[in-house]
Amino acid sequence: MIDAISVTSRYMSAHGGHSATYTNSMPGAQGVGNMRYNTKLQKMEVFDGANWIILNSTIASVGLTDEAESLLDWARQKRNEELELEILAQTNPTIKDLVEQLKEKQHQIKMVQTLIKKETTV
Repeated sequence: MIDAISVTSRYMSAHGGHSATYTNSMPGAQGVGNMRYNTKLQKMEVFDGANWIILNSTIASVGLTDEAESLLDWARQKRNEELELEILAQTNPTIKDLVEQLKEKQHQIKMVQTLIKKETTV
């Protein structure tokens, strides 16, 4: 049973959780399986028919790898750079023209890459 999630990454969020009462109404097993939170011990317990047993619990850590965080940082930086250029292009005709030229050159590079890949696979 997990009793908590510790978020270890700035790109991760954990939400939710609720409490419920669990009861067993099976004949001959009244109370077996009931759960409670022991406020003295601060632990979850389950009733086995004779005793309250403390449930073993651990804390799960959830996070992203360093590479995933690095990639997200890179993507955020690229997005911010593109947004900055778009904003500048709206008010500066020279920047607007250069951005259009850049997009055209990037399109040309992709076309050449595609042709080169086709040549090497044939």
